Amino acid sequence: MQNRTNRGSLSMISLALPIALEQLFRLLVSSADTVMLSYYSNQAVAAVGLVSQYIFFLNLIFSVIGTGCSIVLAQYLGAQKTKTELNNIAQASTIMVFVTSLLLTVIVIAGTPLLLGCYVLEEKVRQFATQYLIIYGGICCFFNAFNLLQGAILRSYGYSGEVMIVSVIANLINVTGNALSLYGWFGLPVFGVAGVAWSSGISMIVSCILCIHFIARKDDIAFSLKGIRKVPSESFRLILSVGVPTAGESLSYNISQIVIMAMISTLGTYAISAQVYTQTIVRFVFAIAIAIGNATQIKAGYFVGAHQSETAYKKVFRYQLAATSCSMILIAVVNIFKHPIISLFTDIEEISMLVCSLLIFSTYIEFGRSLNLVYIGALKGAGDIRFPVLYGICSNWGIMVLGSYILGLKMGLGLIGFWLGIGTDETTRGIVMFFRWKSRRWQKHSLV
Repeated sequence: MQNRTNRGSLSMISLALPIALEQLFRLLVSSADTVMLSYYSNQAVAAVGLVSQYIFFLNLIFSVIGTGCSIVLAQYLGAQKTKTELNNIAQASTIMVFVTSLLLTVIVIAGTPLLLGCYVLEEKVRQFATQYLIIYGGICCFFNAFNLLQGAILRSYGYSGEVMIVSVIANLINVTGNALSLYGWFGLPVFGVAGVAWSSGISMIVSCILCIHFIARKDDIAFSLKGIRKVPSESFRLILSVGVPTAGESLSYNISQIVIMAMISTLGTYAISAQVYTQTIVRFVFAIAIAIGNATQIKAGYFVGAHQSETAYKKVFRYQLAATSCSMILIAVVNIFKHPIISLFTDIEEISMLVCSLLIFSTYIEFGRSLNLVYIGALKGAGDIRFPVLYGICSNWGIMVLGSYILGLKMGLGLIGFWLGIGTDETTRGIVMFFRWKSRRWQKHSLV
């Protein structure tokens, strides 16, 4: 049966607004988690912030499948492919998520002690980090992976509002579970970081169940497990041909962030805590740019699949202007009110002073990041994968990591040096991606 819905007619606001609200709510809950952990233990904040890089790394591995599925589906929907062809993509993605998550569960549980042995950590920080990574990153790995895939499928069909609802419910469960684990309400024992990890895992299980419900209710979503053993090999190849290089740039970025965090850890627990607090704050700033970037990727896929490249070309510049404007306004507001904001996280003067300084330099980072999020999203949605990946890898390591090492450690600028290195990578890469989109070379890379 042919899919006749004109997905390109979906407005950017209808796609981006629910994603933005989902991001903001998720970050609000995440920040509440950080605040609750800070009252429980500064060592817990440092531990969870440290291993969160690896949780993000695991999510990026699953995004190889989820992003590949999303890009292929968007172009297929724009080209009005049949439901059978659409279902083949969803089924192939499900098989790959299932196998990959089981493999990573074993790796995380077995490899966590060896991994954390590479860091110079206080014993309490090491204990908390081990608990969180094994429980949430390992035992709950499958549910996290499948939730990411379900969200990608729903957004590809234009149902970002449903994903937002699921996220709100799941995050409410998460923050409630964290409070029960840390504060011992109703006479319950204090479970600490282990309880926080389990509450995050339970929220993912609930999220998976709710996504299954929404997908089943949407008649236009082609996603059935019937005949899953007969998925054409071409579907796997197409997803991976897009997903692997697409996620390659993100994987490189995350690994480089892990290396940077390892270097920052040599500056002490205060430096790690300041890094975690600042990152927590600025995530609110670029949440809207992330939403616009995600929506741009979907819209670009619709337009390119429908052979409306000229429409895509013009609209992406407008999307970028909106994203950059939002980021600059929000980072200015954060800097104006930074003292009361920082007081929510810590009352240690040394950490507060570090965070104050980093927030000023965040303006440089967020300008470049807003360019990256939109133009890289547009290029990926159009099927132009290799250029942003290859350039991103070179920039991550040649500018961000090397620059951070030279400025932060060799020149003795500390955390400020690290943020200057990160900002230079983001800004130069964003400018390059702008010119790539302007060159129209992406028009040669359509999947349909």
